[in-house]
Amino acid sequence: MNAFVSTRGQARPVNAYEAIINGMAPDNGLYVPARFERLDIEKLLPLREDELFATVLCSFFGCFEYDELLDTVREGYDGKLDSEEYAPLVKLGDRYVLELFHGPTCAFKDIALCLLPHFITRAAKKLGIKDEIRILTATSGDTGKAALAGFSDVPGTSIIVFYPDGGVSEIQRLQMVTQEGGNVRVFGIKGNFDDAQTGVKRIFADTDVKKRLAGSSVRLSSANSINLGRLAPQICYYFKAYCELVRNGVVQPGGEVDFCVPTGNFGNILAGLYAKQMGLPVSKLVCASNENKVLFDFFETGIYDREREFRLTASPSMDILVSSNFERCVYFMTGSDAAKTRTLLQSLSVSGRYEVDRATLNNMRSVFASGWASDTEALAEIKRVWDREHYLLDTHTAVASAVASRFISSRPMITLATASPYKFASAVLRALGTESGGGDPLTLLSSITGTEIPAPLKRLKGKQIRHGQVIETDLMRDVIM
Repeated sequence: MNAFVSTRGQARPVNAYEAIINGMAPDNGLYVPARFERLDIEKLLPLREDELFATVLCSFFGCFEYDELLDTVREGYDGKLDSEEYAPLVKLGDRYVLELFHGPTCAFKDIALCLLPHFITRAAKKLGIKDEIRILTATSGDTGKAALAGFSDVPGTSIIVFYPDGGVSEIQRLQMVTQEGGNVRVFGIKGNFDDAQTGVKRIFADTDVKKRLAGSSVRLSSANSINLGRLAPQICYYFKAYCELVRNGVVQPGGEVDFCVPTGNFGNILAGLYAKQMGLPVSKLVCASNENKVLFDFFETGIYDREREFRLTASPSMDILVSSNFERCVYFMTGSDAAKTRTLLQSLSVSGRYEVDRATLNNMRSVFASGWASDTEALAEIKRVWDREHYLLDTHTAVASAVASRFISSRPMITLATASPYKFASAVLRALGTESGGGDPLTLLSSITGTEIPAPLKRLKGKQIRHGQVIETDLMRDVIM
């Protein structure tokens, strides 16, 4: 059975059940695997997609049984996706795009958040927990709706989502504020995503809050990728993409590939690092940033500095200056040095910056490459790919596609497509040289491109607004009680 330890080193090791239920470690660190089980690629090749996912998850968690994970995968995705595959791989010119947006909210978060409620309810049952599990989630746009959809009316749970008012696309906002369910609440906050994320982390660290909730038989957990149950399913589609390339003769078993990932909170690309540790032949993980390029600057200098201008961009889910999952990367690249990780993250909290030593930075550069693209470059990439390939990118995938185009390698390059272009229809229309003129941007984008509006977004029309309250960040603690 695999153990999970805290990046801060001051909490006892736990099994996967406890890590999933707790969300964050009690010392304010993040749970990470104490070790990685390596998978044999040859044995994965003949598996169906559901079997592959269950095999990867079984290896990662180490305590769930394979059969219950296979049931979880099938239950989680059955009838929820608009494609036969969980994550279709599409060839675009000399590169590949891994489509991760075929779920109920048209974003990559669905791949994990269709499964997380099942993980949580199964883990609670294994641990004999009778309390209500209250999910707290900060979102930069996509996680919120995907979590709300996943947990809506799930027995024994409730969920509260905080999003930055004015910091998400209009379609993302509508997806959240129209969410139905007797156990869901949504709040806009006056601030940016980092403010929302910091507020949630403070609530998790507040012992008074935990005591008061315990008196009401409620315990907190998270649907953000700080929760290993959210992160683990994302590892699976890296293996899926690689196995498909092998089966298609693009790469021989053991041959290396590269991935380019549009990155904000670092969870999606961290899943690639974990896949590499589990035996996936990855050469480079390319971290693609937008104009909030705190991660690009780190890989250039070794200095993580959040004290900079925060930019609202056309790729709002990447508008993040404090990437929570980067803590897990730092821990791993320092050789699992919890004391060093704790010191660095305390420096970030106090002074807004930290600097890693040369050995740690070199370790990171051996795995990660980085690049960034401006809004102008991302919109130009949407137009270029549409004109050349007749394929629509969303604004986040366009950032990664623009960055990937600068990397010359003989290895196959796979770009992770993290959202449907229709979620950011107004920006995509601008990229194509058209303005909506006050009309419905979804309808116009469909009309001029001849592509279909995804069914979940069609259903937004005429939906009732259920969650309209916008609050100050210092009220976040009060509304979760």
